[in-house]
Amino acid sequence: MNRLNLYLPSHVRALLLRLAIVFVLLQLTRIIFYFSNSNSFLEVSFCDFFWGAWFDLVTISLYFLAYGSLFLLPIRIRHLRWHRLTFKISFLLITFFMVMLNLIDSAYFPFTQKRSTSDLVSTVSTGSDFGQLVTTFLSENWHLLLLFGFLILITEQFYRKTEETEEKLGISAQTKSQFRKSNWISFLVLVPIFIFVGRGGIRPKPIGVLDATAFTSSQNTALVLNTPFTFLKTIGVDGLQEKYYFSKEEELHMFDPIRTSIPANLLPHNTNVVILVLESFGKEFVGKLSGEESYTPFLDSLMGQSLYYDNAFANGKKSNEAIPAILASIPSLAQEPYMSSPYSDNQLIALPTILKETGYSTAFFHGATNGSMLFDSFSKRCGIDQYYGRTEYGNDAHFDGTWAISDGYFNPWAAKKMSELKPPFFSLLFNTSSHHPYFIPEKFRKHTKTGPQPICASISYADYALKLFFEEAKKQDWYANTLFVFVADHSPGSETPEYSFRHEMYRIPIGFYHPKGLIKAEKRSEITQQLDLFPTILDLLNVKNTYYSYGSSLLQNTERYVITHLEGSYYYFSGEEMMIFNDDKAQILLNFTNGGLVTESELPNYTRIVAVREKRLKAILQRYSRDLISNQTKVK
Repeated sequence: MNRLNLYLPSHVRALLLRLAIVFVLLQLTRIIFYFSNSNSFLEVSFCDFFWGAWFDLVTISLYFLAYGSLFLLPIRIRHLRWHRLTFKISFLLITFFMVMLNLIDSAYFPFTQKRSTSDLVSTVSTGSDFGQLVTTFLSENWHLLLLFGFLILITEQFYRKTEETEEKLGISAQTKSQFRKSNWISFLVLVPIFIFVGRGGIRPKPIGVLDATAFTSSQNTALVLNTPFTFLKTIGVDGLQEKYYFSKEEELHMFDPIRTSIPANLLPHNTNVVILVLESFGKEFVGKLSGEESYTPFLDSLMGQSLYYDNAFANGKKSNEAIPAILASIPSLAQEPYMSSPYSDNQLIALPTILKETGYSTAFFHGATNGSMLFDSFSKRCGIDQYYGRTEYGNDAHFDGTWAISDGYFNPWAAKKMSELKPPFFSLLFNTSSHHPYFIPEKFRKHTKTGPQPICASISYADYALKLFFEEAKKQDWYANTLFVFVADHSPGSETPEYSFRHEMYRIPIGFYHPKGLIKAEKRSEITQQLDLFPTILDLLNVKNTYYSYGSSLLQNTERYVITHLEGSYYYFSGEEMMIFNDDKAQILLNFTNGGLVTESELPNYTRIVAVREKRLKAILQRYSRDLISNQTKVK
C-alpha cells in the first residue's frame, strides 16, 4: 500500500475519482438524450456511443484543465479548509453546468435537430420574453428538473466520499510534512495528459464540432457530440473563416449573387404583397404535400387555388434563420444564425427596402412580445417601417401567458390593421400559435383537430386562424389587389422518424395566391427554397432592380438548388438528390424523394454530377464567407 501511495498520491486518486463521476454523469445524460430523441437518429450503433464517450473525455479535459492543474500543484496549503472548500465549489459548479446543458438539450433538440451552441444564450435571452420562455420550459420539463436535483445530491454525496478517502489516506499530514517526488511527477505527467486529450489526441488542430462527422453519419453527429462541448467550442467564435477554393474569376463563373429582376407582367403595377410566415408548418402536417392525414384543411384549399411547389425547402431549422432568408435572401451557413452573428449589422438591401424605393409602405406583424427574437430590430434593418406586436395589439386578455397574442385574435386584427397602411403596401404576418408551448384558447378548441403529436392540434388551430385572417381580409378594400405568399419558417421537431432525416426535415409549403386568379393555380415540382422568394416577388411586382441574393426567381430560367447547414455539414439539393458536404468535400448523394443512397450505377455521369455540384457549393461558400466578412452583401 505504501509503495502504491508513492507512485499514485492520494490527492491524484481523489481527482481521478471525481472526474470519473463526471464521466458517468455525462454518459447518463447521453443515454437520456438518446431515448428522448431516438427517432431522430439513423441506425445507431455501439460505435456512436463509443465515440460519444471519447468526446465526453475530451470535454472533461477541457472543462477541468485549469481545475486539475491547480489541484495537482503540490503546495503546502492543500490541507487548509478554505482551499478544499474552493475546489469543492468549483468542481460542483462546473459539473452541474455540464449536466444542465445536456439535460436542456434532451428537451430542446427536437426543435433544432442540433446540439445547442453558445448562441443558445443570445437566442433565448434576446428580446423580452426570456422569463416567460424559461418558466414554460421548466414547467413542461419538470421531470428533468427533478432529475437534475437528484443528480446534484448524488454528486455531492460522492464528492464527500472522495474527501473521506483523502482523509483516510492521510493527505493532510502528507502535505503538511513534505513534498515527495511523486507529487511533482503526477503534476508533470497528468497536466500534459489533460492537454493531449483536450486537443483530441495527436492532430494538427484541436478537435472541433465538425470533426464529429468523421466518426458517424451526419444524421447521428448530435449523438456523438455533447452540449458542453459544442457550447464551449463556439464561445467567442468571431465568425466565419474565409474560404479559398478558387480564384474570383472561377468562382464568378460558377456562382454570382448579383441578380437582375425581369418583370413578369402577370400582376398590375402597385400590387400589394402579404407574406404569411407559418410557424412550424412542416410538410408532414400539410395533407396537400404529404398525401397523408391533414391538419391544414384551409391551407390545402388555398394551395388548390395557388401556384405552389411540392419540393419546397426551408433554409434552416430556426425562425431567426428564416426571416433573413425570406426578406433578404441571406442564408445562415455558420454555427450562429445570421441574425445573431457578428455580421447581422452588415449593409443590407432587402426586399422591403427595394419596395419602399418604389413607393410601398411596409409593416411586420408578429403577435409575440415586442423584442422577441429581435424581429422588430431586424425588420427595421430590412426596410420595414411599422412593427405590430403584442404592445400594439393592446389587449393582454388574448395573451397566451407564455409566448404571444393567440392567432385566432391577432390574425383578424392584423388584416384590419393592414387597411391603415398606405397602398401599395408590403406586409409580413408571422403567426405564433403553432409554436411551442402550443396553447389553444378554449374558444377555438372546437375548431381544432388533435393528432398523435402535441403539435398537431396547434397546427390545426393555426390553420383555422389563417382562415380567420382571410375572412377578415376579404372585407378590406386592399384584398383584391394583393399578392399573397405563404411559406413556413421551418419544420418542427417530429416524432415521426421519416421527418427527422436530413432529406425530409426541411420540407415546407411555399406558394403564391392572387384573389383574381392572375397567378395560374398549379403544382410545380422543381425545387425551391425560402431564398427564392425575394427575387420571385420582385418579378411578380414588375419591379426592375439589380440586387444581391443567394436565391433566384422562380419565374426565370435559372439552375434550381437548395442549401442548408447544420452542425458543420452542408446539405445541397439539386435535381432529385441531396449532397452531403463536410470536411471540404462531398460525402454522399441521397435521393431526397425516397431517402435512398444514390450509386454510380443508378445515376448516369455520377462522378461528373457530384464534381459539378461540389464546385458550385464551394463557390457559394467562398462568396458567402468573403462578402460577410468584408461587409459586401449588397450591390456595389
